[in-house]
Amino acid sequence: MSVVGIDVGFQSCYVAVARAGGIETVANEYSDRSTPACVSFGPRNRSVGAAAKGQVVTNCKNTVQGFKRFHGRAFLDPYVQSAKSSLVYDLAQMPSGMTGIKVMYMEEEKVFSIEQVTAMLLTKLKETAETAMKKPVADCVISVPSFYTDAERRSVIDAAQIAGLNCLRLMNETTAVTLAYGIYKQDLPAPEEKPRNVVFVDLGHSGYQVSICAFNKGKLKMLASAFDAELGGKDFDEVLVNHFCEEFGKKYKLDVKTKPRALVRLYQECEKLKKLMSANSSDLPLNIECFMNDIDVTGKLNRGHFEEMCAGLLAKVEAPLHSVMEQAIVDLMFTVVKHLCAILSPAFKVREFSITDVVHYPISLKWNSAAEEGLSDCEVFPRNHAAPFSKVLTFYRREPFSLEAYYNNPKELPYPDPTIGQFIVQKVVPQANGESSKVKVKVRVNVHGVFSVSSASLVELLKPNEGEEPMETDPAGKEEEVCVYCFRTTSEDGKQEKNHAPSAKKPKVKTKTVELPIENSLPWQLTNDLVNLFMENEGKMIMQDKLEKERNDAKNNVEEYVYEMRDKLHGVLEKFVSESDRDTFALRLEDTENWLYDDGEDQQKQVYIDKLAELKKLGQPVLERYIEAEERPKAFDELGRHIQQYMKIVEAYKTKEEQYEHLDELEMLKVDKQVNDAMIWMNSKMNAQSKQNFTQEPAIKVHEIQAKTKELYSACNPIVSKPKPKVEIPKDEKEEQNGPINGQEDTDAQPGSPEKGAAGSTVAPESAEGNKLPEMDID
Repeated sequence: MSVVGIDVGFQSCYVAVARAGGIETVANEYSDRSTPACVSFGPRNRSVGAAAKGQVVTNCKNTVQGFKRFHGRAFLDPYVQSAKSSLVYDLAQMPSGMTGIKVMYMEEEKVFSIEQVTAMLLTKLKETAETAMKKPVADCVISVPSFYTDAERRSVIDAAQIAGLNCLRLMNETTAVTLAYGIYKQDLPAPEEKPRNVVFVDLGHSGYQVSICAFNKGKLKMLASAFDAELGGKDFDEVLVNHFCEEFGKKYKLDVKTKPRALVRLYQECEKLKKLMSANSSDLPLNIECFMNDIDVTGKLNRGHFEEMCAGLLAKVEAPLHSVMEQAIVDLMFTVVKHLCAILSPAFKVREFSITDVVHYPISLKWNSAAEEGLSDCEVFPRNHAAPFSKVLTFYRREPFSLEAYYNNPKELPYPDPTIGQFIVQKVVPQANGESSKVKVKVRVNVHGVFSVSSASLVELLKPNEGEEPMETDPAGKEEEVCVYCFRTTSEDGKQEKNHAPSAKKPKVKTKTVELPIENSLPWQLTNDLVNLFMENEGKMIMQDKLEKERNDAKNNVEEYVYEMRDKLHGVLEKFVSESDRDTFALRLEDTENWLYDDGEDQQKQVYIDKLAELKKLGQPVLERYIEAEERPKAFDELGRHIQQYMKIVEAYKTKEEQYEHLDELEMLKVDKQVNDAMIWMNSKMNAQSKQNFTQEPAIKVHEIQAKTKELYSACNPIVSKPKPKVEIPKDEKEEQNGPINGQEDTDAQPGSPEKGAAGSTVAPESAEGNKLPEMDID
């Protein structure tokens, strides 16, 4: 399995994989590295990505985009209600009260949750990654805006689960870009030196984020972040759209916002105009043909006028910058970095990099006080607290109790409800002596930026055995431990007081820890049953998409065959079909073409398969005759080359050439016979074929010629390629050729005495005349 990084944007998505020592953004089936965040619903299937983008105008009511902003939001959320007016598709309320999207799918009205629609997009991105990597993908990292609340983050995690993805981490977009900067930057200060502080600015299509990060080599720490969740490129588009809606209303008496298709086209043209104005200061035209009621519209605008129209939006850019500087209170070096895809993956081995993120909103807990009437509360994670992080809170209770987590500064939230969730610690009982039990509750902000009460335990006091020293056996571990009674509260006279459990100084006692169950009540998160249902439905829709693709492929195969054969009948196939057969086949092709655009427009897969089979009964024999005529000369040439080769070898054998004199005479007679038989067979088949008309079935098929060539090769090649037998050289000749053994002389031999040879043999000395005497082999 491999880990992929997925950047789900408002308009576009990117998929990054770690390979070849770096991060690669993979391309989709259109060879584009950017996939539109768009899903379109039709009568038979869904389209996702570029295919859905092409239906924004033609199927506008059932093509959804920009749904990222509705994660974790109730239908009655003021933000959702205000956004409805600018959408061409319909929103609806889910049974849970959350926002859904209403479309026509499979010729029925359906309402899909935001998690389901996002899961559809993630499924497409998952397929893109699997195609590029040629192996399954299950684990992923998904980028989310840093200003996402707990409910929004849980919604994205649920969407990933519905798509069959295991989200290892939700990475804040600001953190992702700082990680990219830190990994590739080579001149960062050493760990012991003063860190380098960098500001990152990300103005996307739907949101504006600013963050400050402190860098050392191999380590980054987020210091502060700020945002404007309602400032982005879409707001500048909205200014242009409203301007031209007003202008066209006056100029052409058109109410553009009443026609969804016209509104979508205007949004597209305004976005193009915005990009053109970034590079040109002169007047630029906006022209749309057949815009509404068959009316062509035209307008113009220049950058100076556009900036005046956007003065209010541009003024909003400064506030987040001032906010992060006030939070960080550090000397800053400003660097603007373009937003990148998420890049966290185990396969990325450039260098180890430590990441410390922050809590973006202060989180508090409140509970019923055991000591006095009313509620008590405390801030457990202040703003910009390090994350992920755990804290252990100590309570003294006799019975189960509940904790409610919430964001304690609602004005900072881009979200109407500050509630995170309620957590009930169950099975709490008093100590054996009737006193309150000590309960330790671990709260955590995890790698996703999600708050949870991760565990709770009851500390039971045990009686020590005689002679055994009492001891405390439940250390808090590495987490920060806080006694909730030590949080200072202010009394009516302004003095600070401490509420604490009895006896600040207690003797050590032996204890036992008992894990307690926790019941979670998260108002905006999907239940496990609902997630499982959505996963099942997604699987069914994937299968339906697959079946529809196969149906369309079968239909396209018929269409392609009609066009291909119609062109070839009067081209390369013309001489291979009789005139009457050609007219019959051409008429059948024409009838099939008319059928495809009439009754055959929407048929089952098998109908198209049968239709193609009928056409091939007429066309395939013609095509086969053409292929045979093209390939037959090549097959005969190959057989002829083999015959000539073996004939030359037989002739060389008969003339006693040394190269073949080792071959057996009887076997060579067999070769000679095989070659002559093959020659006779080839001549007879070539003569028979030369008498055949092109419109007739061939007298000899290519596969028969190839089989004859293979037969000849199998019969002759083992005989003619038989190697010569090796001739053993006598041992003394080897010595004469190779010299003394191992290239060394016997230094012990005395002048005039016999020399020692191999294996104890004696070699006779030379005579006085200098001639060597005959050598003798010694057994």
